[in-house]
Amino acid sequence: MTISITDISSKCNLLINEVNKVVVGKKNMLKFVILGILTDGHILFEDYPGLAKTLTAKTISKAIGCDFSRVQFTPDLLPADITGTYIFDQKSGDFRLIKGPVFTNVLLADEINRAPPKTQAALLEVMAERQTTLEGETYNLTSPFLVLATQNPIEYEGTYPLPEAQIDRFIMKISVGYPEKNEEKEILRRMKNVDLHNVNISTVVQPSEILAMQEAVKNVFIDDNIQEYIVNIIQQTRDDPNVEVGVSPRGSIAALKLSMAHAAISGRDYVIPDDVKEVIGPAIAHRLVLKHEVRIKGTKAEDIVKEIVNKIPVPITR
Repeated sequence: MTISITDISSKCNLLINEVNKVVVGKKNMLKFVILGILTDGHILFEDYPGLAKTLTAKTISKAIGCDFSRVQFTPDLLPADITGTYIFDQKSGDFRLIKGPVFTNVLLADEINRAPPKTQAALLEVMAERQTTLEGETYNLTSPFLVLATQNPIEYEGTYPLPEAQIDRFIMKISVGYPEKNEEKEILRRMKNVDLHNVNISTVVQPSEILAMQEAVKNVFIDDNIQEYIVNIIQQTRDDPNVEVGVSPRGSIAALKLSMAHAAISGRDYVIPDDVKEVIGPAIAHRLVLKHEVRIKGTKAEDIVKEIVNKIPVPITR
């Protein structure tokens, strides 16, 4: 199946409008989730409880006709609870595979930092290779495959912070944010009349179309000057005096892919500097490790990225 850039833009808008039947407002956040889907990446939500992160993941999976699984991460969660395991079947006399929740299309890893490192690490192979190995046998996962993970930015008691190696696996980190006053009034109005968890969501984009759109995004043109623009930003994160560890080449690739996907959503088959500016924060801020004295002052990685972007000259494209 082939699909045009114009079709990508219209289908993404259709998808956002369908999800908005349940998730009030938040079109920009939904756009970034779709960017993650188009780039075949995984997304980390860092935000407060009760802001519809789970509802968003579940609704999007319905709208794209994909299977959905949710795992509540807890301190006693084991790797086998995620990937699956073999059990002995007394009737057949053989060991039988019980597949874990990773055998799905959209996996919600809720409060991922509440599970110990061994369990968090069970997701590494799944996220990077789209496969899992059980008892020496490798099982490929169904495409499309997307991990949406959440963590609470204010509650750290009883948590295990994600190591840099795993944070780097997420193509971006985004926040939902509190709704505007009018949006919250609309939420109450809808909830008074209907349960948002039971709203009939139509499948407006098929999984096969998602795969076709992912392939089409790879053909979006990006000028050498814009690629150099991305590299200059990434290089500056490594030289910035406030930064302990800069962005890895995986971050450069993430910024490139997201810029191309943003151009496609905007209806263009070529990238402009504004595409890079729009996605660079969510793409690389979570990959920065700031120096201790900088973090003590309350400076955030997002602030550093903004400063860097403001300093780097914007390229002139042909």
